[in-house]
Order: sequence, then C-alpha cells, then structure tokens
Amino acid sequence: LDLVDWPDSIKEMQKNWIGRSVGASVFFNVEDSEKQIEVFTTRPDTLFGATYLVISPEHDLVDQITTPESKAAVEEYKKAVATKSDLERTDLNKDKTGVFTGAYAVNPVNGKKIPVWISDYVLASYGTGAVMAVPAHDGRDYEFAKKFKIDMVPVYEGGNLEDGVLDSEGGLIN
Repeated sequence: LDLVDWPDSIKEMQKNWIGRSVGASVFFNVEDSEKQIEVFTTRPDTLFGATYLVISPEHDLVDQITTPESKAAVEEYKKAVATKSDLERTDLNKDKTGVFTGAYAVNPVNGKKIPVWISDYVLASYGTGAVMAVPAHDGRDYEFAKKFKIDMVPVYEGGNLEDGVLDSEGGLIN
C-alpha cells in the first residue's frame, strides 16, 4: 500500500480491513510464447468461468506480448493511464476502459484460449498486477465484458446473466 497514491487514512483502513488473503496463485500460459501470466485468486472454484485476463498497463509483460497490430492502441492507452492516480483508476463508479493486447492466454483448467487485455482498474502495485476475469461472478469484470462484448461463462447455478452478475449462492454447475 505504500506505493499507492491514496490518502494515509485510506491506506490505514485498507491495512486493517484487508489483512492477508487466502487463495491460490494460478499461471496462464501466453499462447505462442514461453511467457506466463500469474494471477492470485481467492476463488479458484471460478477458474472455469475465466474468459479473459486483464493486466495492468504497467505490467512487465505488456510490451513483450502485445502484437504489432495492437501496439499503437496499447501505447496510446498506457500514456492516457499514466496521468491518472490509483484512486481514480480504481473508482468503482467510473466507466470501464481497456485495450486488447492482441495476445491470448490458455485457461489452465479447460484449455480454452482467452484474450489478454490491459485496463486501468488493475494496478501493478497490487498483487500480481494481473486479474483472471470471471465476468459472470464479479461486478467489475461483468461491466468490462459487457462493454467489450467478451463471453461470460457462469460456474454457479441460479440467476440470469442478462439481469447482472450472478452471486455464488447456487451450486456449482456440473
């Protein structure tokens, strides 16, 4: 939290509230590459619902995995994000923005190819700087996927994705 541009009172609240997360590190192989993207998740039960990855614009792998076709858009986006504070970037009420890197990763549990995006809502200074996006069960991921027309795969029964994010009260889909 010392690297984040937040007021001291907010940092202190976060330290007291967050504590240590319990979960798993998961590695997604980048297609046609020897690179891997590491994510930390507190919900490994939702891996089957991961339909894209989001890495921070400052992530070490951005320049290495971005395709030539996506390079200009990625560079422009990185410049725009550089002017924002971490607080602005993580505001839950702001419009979701992002750019496709042109790269794909492989979901380790089902072997499906999923796109790798960069977005300002993921911070390099928090966790691994990468998120496995499970839009059927996470609000930010849902808004991002809806905006950019990315698939959503529910892993829990109950509810209708057209009505919004599904909570995890139902049983796992077999």
